[in-house]
Amino acid sequence: MISEVFITCAVTGGGSGVERSPHVPVTPEQIAHAAIEAARAGAAVVHIHVRDRETRRGSRDPALYREVVRRIRSSHLNPVINLTAGMGSELVLGGANSPLPMDSSTDLVGAVERLVHVEELRPEICTLDCGTMCFATRNEYMMVNTPGILRAMAARVRELGVRPELEVFDTGQLVLVHQLIREGLIEEPALIQLCMGIPYGAPSDLSTLMALVQQLPPRSVYSAFSIGRMQLPYVALAPLAGANVRVGLEDNLYLCRGQLATNAELVQRAVQILERIGVRVMCADEVREKLALKVHT
Repeated sequence: MISEVFITCAVTGGGSGVERSPHVPVTPEQIAHAAIEAARAGAAVVHIHVRDRETRRGSRDPALYREVVRRIRSSHLNPVINLTAGMGSELVLGGANSPLPMDSSTDLVGAVERLVHVEELRPEICTLDCGTMCFATRNEYMMVNTPGILRAMAARVRELGVRPELEVFDTGQLVLVHQLIREGLIEEPALIQLCMGIPYGAPSDLSTLMALVQQLPPRSVYSAFSIGRMQLPYVALAPLAGANVRVGLEDNLYLCRGQLATNAELVQRAVQILERIGVRVMCADEVREKLALKVHT
């Protein structure tokens, strides 16, 4: 067990949650406001996706990221900003019997293009998804992150002075994490996020979580979360496994059964859980020091 943790709030994501809850932020103004309120509630890190204003779907538009980041940075709370670099990895095949041509919803671009907003805005952290996987929610959908793409992204992120957070969705992806470290593309101690309960990734049971923890690179700083109804139980579980905490509407829409949550409410509940089990919640500046983050202005 660790006695102090930091909370990351994943504010909006790029999925379909916006269709199921009015609290999922869409516009840059709404996303920035939700991030600021989450920071006020106790989140040291805010993980940011952006959404197209009209379609409300996830977007890679640098102008949207620019506005969100400007608004967060101008707030007096100054949380650590963690921008996704996962967009642009979406391959949607045409069907089981006719996989090609690809579906028109495919958004698959190269490593450099996926980092345009990171290069411009220089957040303290950006995410790197550490493998290719299918998602049970969409039959022909695949998140594509080849070893070549990840090597190119990791090298560029290191050049930019941004700390990569390695998103690990299953045990096999840790093989590549170890390889990237050996190749000098990821500096130690690695910053890792264990993403549990996402079909068809690692299930959210305790034995699978501990199998992942036991395969982590030495001295890793890591967080663990699960989606849906397991998000809040994982707040209590994570410190017992040596992990930091993530909550937010990207992964779960409910505060309790039948009650839709806001991001701030999920962070508040996480703080309550942690404090009641004797775990201290770290502030943003403590996280900056712990992770040796580079603050870009």
